[in-house]
Amino acid sequence: MKIIVYEHVSGGGYAEQPIPTSVLAEGFGMLREIVADYTAAGHEVTVLLDSRIAKLHPPLEAFCILSIFFSKESERFLRNVASINDATYIIAPETGHTLQSLVEVTEQTGKISLNCESEAIKTVADKAALYDDLQKKGFRTPKTLVLNSSDSLIQVTQAIKRELSYPVIFKPVDGVGCGGLSIVKEEAHVKKALEKIKAESRTTHFVVQQFIEGESASVSLLCNNKKAVALSFNMQSITLAEPNETSSYDGGCVPFNHPQKQEALSLAEKVVESFSGLRGYVGVDLVLAKNGSHIVDVNPRLTTSYIGLSKVADFNVAEALINSVIKGQLPSKHENRGFACFSKVETPTPSTITFQKAIQSSNIISPPFQLGEKTKSCSLVIGEGESSDKAMHDLEEAKKNLLNNIT
Repeated sequence: MKIIVYEHVSGGGYAEQPIPTSVLAEGFGMLREIVADYTAAGHEVTVLLDSRIAKLHPPLEAFCILSIFFSKESERFLRNVASINDATYIIAPETGHTLQSLVEVTEQTGKISLNCESEAIKTVADKAALYDDLQKKGFRTPKTLVLNSSDSLIQVTQAIKRELSYPVIFKPVDGVGCGGLSIVKEEAHVKKALEKIKAESRTTHFVVQQFIEGESASVSLLCNNKKAVALSFNMQSITLAEPNETSSYDGGCVPFNHPQKQEALSLAEKVVESFSGLRGYVGVDLVLAKNGSHIVDVNPRLTTSYIGLSKVADFNVAEALINSVIKGQLPSKHENRGFACFSKVETPTPSTITFQKAIQSSNIISPPFQLGEKTKSCSLVIGEGESSDKAMHDLEEAKKNLLNNIT
C-alpha cells in the first residue's frame, strides 16, 4: 500500500514555533521505527516533516518526504495527499484533542485510517471520564477526584482532605506523557501544583489521584475492535517531580520480567476489549503495587515503547497493525528476541560533524537535532542484548559515546 505517516511534533505540528526537544526525541523515534517497519513490509511510505528537520536529512527510510513550513499546513497536506495514497497513520498526543481531530481529518478523506476510531479516542483521551468508566467496569485504578481549575485553593485542599491522603498526584485530563504532572506530598505544595496544571493544560478540569507506591509499567497491544492481544510488557522509567520541577518520561525496557507480568497482560487485554472502537496499536499504563496492578492510562495511539518492541518482536509489528485494522487479524503466538532498553539523553546542540556522526550510529534512534534557537538538544538512544542487563550495559555505553562525541 501507499501509506502517509504523520508524527505531530516532527511533522509540522510546531511549524513557526520552537520545537520541544524532549518530546521531539520520542516523536521522531516512533516515526523512524514505524516507517522502517512499513518499508520492510513492502509499503510505500510518505512522511511529512517540519522544514527545519527535513533540511538536516535525518535517517528515515521513506519513499517521499514533504517539508512543512507553516502552521496548519500539515492538515492541508494530509487532506490533499490522501487522494494519491491508500491509508494514513497518525502519531500525535491527545492534548487539546490533537490526535482526535487529526484522525477525524483522515476519516473524512474516505481513505483507510490505521488509527483507533476518532470516537474511541475521544472516549479514553479524557482522563476524568476514563477513570469513571474504568471504575464502573470494575477495574482497579487509583482513587481519583475530578476538580476544576477555577476552584479556589481552599476548595481544592478541602476536597483532597475529605477524600484522599498525601502524597497525591495532580495531572491534566488531556495530558500526554508527564506534561503538567506533579507529586504533592503536603498541603503547602497544592498551590504550585494548581498553577502548573493551569499553565500546561488546555481544559478547565483536572484530576487528583491517590499516589500508589509501586513500579511503572505498560503493555503494548494490538486489537481489532473486539479482541485484544498483548504483545509486550514494558518497564517505564518515570521521574515524578514536585510542582516546582518537571516530571518526565525518561525511557524504558522491553520486555519487562516481573512477577505481575501475566496478571498485567491479561488485565490490559480486558481493559482494551471493554471499549468499542479501539483497533490497531494501543498502550495501557499501569502501576504494579503490592496489592496488584492498577490501571493508570489507556493510550489510543502509538507509544514510545514501540521503539523497543519493534527491535525485539519476532514479526513485523507495523504489518500486524495493518492486518488488525483492515482484516481484523491478530497475531497468535509470538516471542521476543532479546531485550531493548532505551533512554532520552539531553545534550548540548551538536556541531554539523557530530550530528552526521550521530545519525550513522545504530544505537541512536532519534539524533540530537540542531535547532538553531536552542542551546540544548535531546536524543533517544537504545541498547540491545540477550538479557536486560546486557541491553542496559549497551545503552549506557551508547549514551557515554554520544556525550563524549558532542562535548
